[in-house]
Amino acid sequence: MGRAPGFGTLKARRLRRLLEHELGYAVAGNPGGSHRRLTSPGRPPLVFAYHDNEEIGGWMVRKILVSAGLSVEEAKEVFRRA
Repeated sequence: MGRAPGFGTLKARRLRRLLEHELGYAVAGNPGGSHRRLTSPGRPPLVFAYHDNEEIGGWMVRKILVSAGLSVEEAKEVFRRA
């Protein structure tokens, strides 16, 4: 995949915490394996399917944040706070 200017790699654990603390997501239900269903009031649900220590590339970080309902510019701002 190509590069995503303004986004770098994050450990999956760090990205999940970013989603929880910055965007109000929480794990819904009983998580199984490496899949976590995340929900947040007023935002689309996400399925987070990574092991905590796995590195997630910048293009995927961008895709996940945009899937959470953020514009690319808003996603960059949230990423900067990671």
